[in-house]
Order: sequence, then C-alpha cells, then structure tokens
Amino acid sequence: MMALVRAEGLSKWFPSRGLVRRGRAVQAVTDVNLSIGQHEAVGLVGESGSGKSTIGRLLLGLVPPSAGHIVLDGVDLVEANAATLRRLRRRMQIVFQDPYSSLDPRRKVGPQIADGLAIHRLMPARQRRERVDELLAQVGLQPEHADRYPHEFSGGQRQRIGIARALATGPDFVVADEPVSALDVSVQAQVLAVLADLRTRLGLALLFISHDLPVVRSLCDRVVVLYLGRVMEEGPTARVLERPSHPYTRALLSATPSLDPVRRRTRILLAGDPPSPSNPPSGCVFRTRCPYVIPACAEGVPPLDEIEPGHRAACIRKHELPPVPH
Repeated sequence: MMALVRAEGLSKWFPSRGLVRRGRAVQAVTDVNLSIGQHEAVGLVGESGSGKSTIGRLLLGLVPPSAGHIVLDGVDLVEANAATLRRLRRRMQIVFQDPYSSLDPRRKVGPQIADGLAIHRLMPARQRRERVDELLAQVGLQPEHADRYPHEFSGGQRQRIGIARALATGPDFVVADEPVSALDVSVQAQVLAVLADLRTRLGLALLFISHDLPVVRSLCDRVVVLYLGRVMEEGPTARVLERPSHPYTRALLSATPSLDPVRRRTRILLAGDPPSPSNPPSGCVFRTRCPYVIPACAEGVPPLDEIEPGHRAACIRKHELPPVPH
C-alpha cells in the first residue's frame, strides 16, 4: 500500500521548565518511523505521557520536529515553504479529545463547521451553508442543528460536530486524538460507527490515538505501540493483539477486560511508574519495568526487527518469551 503520510526518524524534545532539571530536554518522541497508507486506519496506543498526542501534532505540522522528516503525499512538511504548507493544511485535519473545549461556546455550530471553508477560501459564502448541512447529515445530525450553540448538545453530538468540522475541507488525512475517551460507553459505540463509516465512504487515512485496545481492534488495520516516545511494536492489528511479541504490549493486553468467561487473562503487573522522559533509561527504555529484563537490555537500544511480514518488535528477547498467558 502506498504511504500517504510518512514519518522518518521523527523526534521531539521540549526544554525542561522545572527548577531541578532546568536545561535538560524532555524527550517526548525519539526516532519514530511511521507510515499511514491511503484509506488506512492506524491505531497509536500507549500509556498517558507516552508521546501519542505529540506524534499526532507533529504529523499535522502543528508543532515542529526536533529531528526527522514528515512527508505528506511526497511533500516534506519540514522543508516546505509557507505557501506549500498552507495549501497542504486543508488536506490534514484533527478531531480533538474534548468536543466541548474545542468549540467556541459563544458561536453557533454552523459557522464553526464552516471555518475551514472560509480560511481556505474553498467556496463562496452563500454555498457554505449547503456544505454545512451536508456535513451534519454525514455525521447523523439535522440541518437545524447548525443554528444551535455547543451547550445545547450532548457530548456525543458535540463530538459529531467536531468530526463534521474536521471533514469540511475534504481532507485526505485525519488525526483522531482520543475522540471517544470522554464519552459514555454506549455513546462511544455510536461515534465510532460514524468514524468507521466515514473513513470507508470518504477513503480517509486515519491515525486513531487511543489507550483502549478493544476500540483500536474494532477500527484499525494496523497498530503501533508506543512507550516513552519510542515504538515498541507494530503490525496488523489482529496479529499484534493476538500474538504480541513485546513485553509491554503483553502488559497492555493483560489489563484489558476479557468478555470471554472461559479465557480470563492473567494480569501482568509492571513494577513502578514510567521513567521520566527527561532522564530515560539506557538501552531499552522499558527495561526498568520489564518482567523479562536481563543485563543485556541496558547495553543498547533494541532495533525494531521484523518477526513476520509487517510485524515488528523492539525487544532482544522477543523469540525467547513464554507463550502469551490467557
């Protein structure tokens, strides 16, 4: 599959603001290689603070990388001039985690959905209302909803409005940053169904950021597992979640409730908390919490090696791990 979006050696460091560690960079993302094909949905999973949202914003050009390249449809965003970036921005959009805070409470939702059309001058003002009505219908809302304010909607409806706004410019690539984590479970299913339908119908490339593995399993073609800003494992979703080859992926899966009463998962408890990104461990960044650690894990960063076609893991013991516990 041809990659629409590609990150090569992507890294992002932020200056430390604390009094104790002032001057030491916080390594939010380190040497990440990532590709998303046309019409493909890729899930990006990991604990809070693992760098998931930072990667999403890097891919959209919302924050500049400290190192590496981001390529959209053959154009390097890092080296592109302002005019090129402006032209490409309409092809990249984001759905935020909190639908309420991403909307202006003082404006009706119709004009907010149409903001992208006005900014990119995609159609005359008199045609924008027709486009807004069309977008509302696509996400399961009514044309009259355009004349209401954000507080008049439920959380699920507001997230549908956020999706409609992201789709207004006709993007090829959408980042969905934890788009259902603030919603009730029943509402989550409805919003996910809207995303899945639109992704198929419009042929979108989707980066779906989440910590919820069952949600990723239902929506995504491939999954990338992130820990402390580094990729631990990646591959086809079913293969990674059924046959995980990295200890961290196994731990994440063990924490997911099983709906099968016969196959109850054995919980893998990790020692301690994730290390500080301003002072990551040497070698494998997961080694301080890994139940299978050996001294060699501290000696070098393990490469992301292929286990089977399309399935890679960054663990020097990936071929020695015991069978996945159930």
